[in-house]
Amino acid sequence: MAWGILFLAGLLEVAWAIGLKYTEGFTRLGPTVCTAAALVSSMGLLGVALRTLPLGTAYAVWTGIGTIGTAILGIALLGEPATVIRLACIALIVAGIIGLKLASTA
Repeated sequence: MAWGILFLAGLLEVAWAIGLKYTEGFTRLGPTVCTAAALVSSMGLLGVALRTLPLGTAYAVWTGIGTIGTAILGIALLGEPATVIRLACIALIVAGIIGLKLASTA
């Protein structure tokens, strides 16, 4: 259950990170409110997951999911480059998350 909560927290991290772009420096109310709600929800769910999971593992996975999702959506939505090296580095982050999950006792 904690891993599912952590995964959802990571997805919400992607939402608030991408949302920051659409707030236009917090000058647009709708995107700002949605971004803030995603941020608070993401942190709250991370806190819930930390009841069971080790801090180092949970935080690394949470930020990894956020990093991967934000990078992929940056490519898909914002026209950021999808170079071979960038995609290879994203794959390394995925491998790290899988490794942390396999090494976890929770």
